[in-house]
Amino acid sequence: MKKIYEFNRDCGRMGSLDGIFVATHDEVGKIVGEEIYFGEVLGKHSDICITLREIDLRVLSDDREFVAQFIEVIGEGTISGFNPLDYYDEEDEYNAWQIETK
Repeated sequence: MKKIYEFNRDCGRMGSLDGIFVATHDEVGKIVGEEIYFGEVLGKHSDICITLREIDLRVLSDDREFVAQFIEVIGEGTISGFNPLDYYDEEDEYNAWQIETK
């Protein structure tokens, strides 16, 4: 079942990552607790890499009928802002990059 999620993560003085997206509980559950590399999305040298926490996500709606209508009108995936699913890489290339540059 698809849900509408809100993502919010405070990154200190650099700013915050915010977004709204549509995903299933399983898709989101798979990345909670995982490291996600966003790159320099908050400006040059920001290099944002976070461990996604449950507190970073909030379900805006899990009403099947509403979510189905929402998807029909707006679409699936990222609605606005940042979607951690778009930045998650199972192969963890960020850590490999960190090791290679040392």
